[in-house]
Amino acid sequence: MARQGNAAIIEQFIADGIPFMFGNPGTVEQGFLDALENYDELQYILTLQETVAAGIADGYARATGRPALLQLHSGVGLGNAIGMLYQSKRGHTPLVVIAGESGVQYESMDAQMAADLVAMARPVTKYATRVTDPQSVLRTLRRAYKMAMTAPRGPVFVALPMDVLDAVNTEPVVPSTVLRTEALPVPSLVEQAASLLAGAEKPLVLVGDGVSVSGGQAELTRVAEQLGADIWGVDYSEVNLDARHPLYRGQLGHMFGEVSTSHVKDADAVLIVGTYVFPEVFPNLENPFREDARIVHIDLDGYEIAKNHPVSLGLVADPRATLAALAEQLETKLSAADRSRAAARLTERREQQTLPADDGSLLNTFLRELAGAVPEDVMVFDEALTAAGPLNAHLPGRLPGHWFSTRGGSLGVGIPGALGIKLAHPDKTVIGFTGDGGSMYTFQALYTAVRHEIGAKFVICNNRSYKLLDLNIEQYWRERGVQPHQFPTPFDLSHPDLHFAEIARGFGVDGVRVDTKDQVADAVKRMLADDRPFLVDLRTTEGA
Repeated sequence: MARQGNAAIIEQFIADGIPFMFGNPGTVEQGFLDALENYDELQYILTLQETVAAGIADGYARATGRPALLQLHSGVGLGNAIGMLYQSKRGHTPLVVIAGESGVQYESMDAQMAADLVAMARPVTKYATRVTDPQSVLRTLRRAYKMAMTAPRGPVFVALPMDVLDAVNTEPVVPSTVLRTEALPVPSLVEQAASLLAGAEKPLVLVGDGVSVSGGQAELTRVAEQLGADIWGVDYSEVNLDARHPLYRGQLGHMFGEVSTSHVKDADAVLIVGTYVFPEVFPNLENPFREDARIVHIDLDGYEIAKNHPVSLGLVADPRATLAALAEQLETKLSAADRSRAAARLTERREQQTLPADDGSLLNTFLRELAGAVPEDVMVFDEALTAAGPLNAHLPGRLPGHWFSTRGGSLGVGIPGALGIKLAHPDKTVIGFTGDGGSMYTFQALYTAVRHEIGAKFVICNNRSYKLLDLNIEQYWRERGVQPHQFPTPFDLSHPDLHFAEIARGFGVDGVRVDTKDQVADAVKRMLADDRPFLVDLRTTEGA
């Protein structure tokens, strides 16, 4: 059927079951945004800045496991979104990102807003291209959709010139192909993996979000219990196992390589699944594992296996299927002594489990009250950063697909991330936690919450500073023998004082400021009273 490319691309998105387009409009996209008014199946979710659009799209894609459609405005919009797209690339979020441009016919003029969009997008996407043939628009979009969903998943980018979309398009609309990647190694390799792990006296499991993507949480738990191995999260921002499992020890790989090294250096057998090692800002340049450690690495992304440190056996395979096969092999490979040691280690960890730490602070008081009031299937987006310890003690990630955290180092993901999750699961209670500094990157996302009636809840953990920078510079001073002194003034956010509840009301979102413990119960009650957006400004500590 002959029609403009502007209409054809919308038909393609609808055929792929995409319900939302997240974006901010611009002149060079006006043709297909005008055509969008004729289609009820695809809703435009308006944001006031492209970083917000990218953050909501990221949260939506993570919560659904399907590509989200992100529309950016030419080079300036792409530039605004690049920091958040980096977050999506590092976290393997499947996004289909499109941006308009004035047209192929104007390319030689180097006119206003001219930019090489593909070159700009390439560092923060797994695939970037530009369509110049009016009869190759839908083919290119289907290729992009397929690549976004193929392991390793990630954002893809397509530049769509206005004159290409204005031209008549006769391409047929067919749903995009999604490849099946449930690959399993040949049995002899699974047997070899089991042999390498059996007999360990100090086994260890390092796990990342590849387990969550594959749905292999139960299989991972079974293998870890068979080995009696401590489990550490690495590149871990979703529920890869119940965070209250006695073998789960916490997360590695955030900032300093020496921290990860201290927890892995004694292991004699290591199973790495669905992650690379290690994603610190300042990684250990030396091999952190024992020289004689037997290391098995399983991931669908072959690039990540042995990327930084050698392994004994690398398996490019689906984590869930491979873990299930590995568990069956371990049943035959583990000796009676192995099983006895594993059972003893599991029992020891169970006996060491304690109730969540509670120092009596306002933060802990609020989180304890909130945890007692929310439903069991509450969905949390965690950008609490320095408040993440108490948050995950009281509201840990337990149910697959119900807890998400920041990744990639970009601030400002907490509020838009929660909005994306709530759009994906409108019947669930969704709460986004962020800091005072991080929230101001994307606070205008509250406009989108009101405009589109997205009833997510938001908690600003307000310590009136970039507290993480305080902690990191203390480490910097220790490493260099510098005497502690006053933190740099740019780390302090106490002047002027930011009144987040008042700012939220300016966007039409009700909110409350919590300064004392006697305000907590009422704040939680108001927060959960209905399905409208609500913000809590939780004053955790004072700034400098």
